Amino acid sequence: MNVLTIGGAMVDTIITIASDRIEQMKMLNAESSYLLLEEGIKTEADQISTSTGGGAVNSAVAAARLGHATSTIVKLGEDAKAKTILDRLAEEGVDLRWIARDPDAPTGASVIVSSHDRNAAVFTYRGANTRLQAADFPPAAFRGKDLVYVTNLSNQSADCYPLIIDRAKDAGAHVAVNPGVRQLTARYDDFWASLKKIDILCVNRSEAQALMPRLLQNFGEGGAALSVQAGEPIPPLAKRGLRNGGYEMSLVKFLGALIEVGVGTVVLTDGANGAFIASGHDLYFREAPHVIAAATTGAGDAFSATFACYMTKTKDIARALSAAVINSASVVKFVDTQSGLLSQAALEQELENTPRMAPSLYSWSI
Repeated sequence: MNVLTIGGAMVDTIITIASDRIEQMKMLNAESSYLLLEEGIKTEADQISTSTGGGAVNSAVAAARLGHATSTIVKLGEDAKAKTILDRLAEEGVDLRWIARDPDAPTGASVIVSSHDRNAAVFTYRGANTRLQAADFPPAAFRGKDLVYVTNLSNQSADCYPLIIDRAKDAGAHVAVNPGVRQLTARYDDFWASLKKIDILCVNRSEAQALMPRLLQNFGEGGAALSVQAGEPIPPLAKRGLRNGGYEMSLVKFLGALIEVGVGTVVLTDGANGAFIASGHDLYFREAPHVIAAATTGAGDAFSATFACYMTKTKDIARALSAAVINSASVVKFVDTQSGLLSQAALEQELENTPRMAPSLYSWSI
């Protein structure tokens, strides 16, 4: 299978701090939480490391390890960080021919502050990632691709989103999209207009809630609860629903609305609480396995890219969901975003060894 990933490329500096050196403050009546470091002192780090990251790079590495012929479109500067990314992708066998360079903007970079039992805080400098333009998406890059996987785009790069989707569809590719909150808020109209062209839409809870405003206009708030068998546990997100600006939508109504406007398959992840897949009249849920996490950064990229690759190749939702859960669980065991990505052989072995991980299939009505 031929895969093209599009989006961001970063060099990550990861700072790991012991949990007793960093405090966490959670709001009682909101979903926000904060990491606190004492002002004016040097905080001892357990480790400081550098690795490659960014949505398109993480997804390209995931697809390449799954045995697919993979290329990527990202924009890098003319600097040492660019060489780090190019060398990493070359090691994984990713085709570099469509990577664009910008002589005036540096390669994107981020600093990730993480601890053993605290979610990471990320400082991001997007750099050249924001400067993709129409000329960086030649039709030849899309030709012969089975899957075009589009990750978060921002600023000028997000202006190219409609062109990307049209080029992918013109080439006959399946289109999977994993947008970010910035894209969904600042470029909402472009995203809404493309929904019927998306074969696989991957969002987490925060991104789903950013999608709500237009859905509320067309479908209203509220909605039916998920129907479960007596005594069967209700997944947390199905019980809670989605919230934005004082409005609420049930999980069933949110997913059903996206299917109704034309999205082929909707992937909605909720971190350690598991993931839902909606397609047609089928709704799947899969619990997340319990693992000791070193960091959660990169888990979403691993999940969505793995699901998109498996789904495009096999058309088997249940197997694609289980594969995505296993690969993302492997990633969180490491502080960086790529060390835990499994090879096709290793992932297939895990799938064969864990039949008990079959997802739940719910009856639901759109």
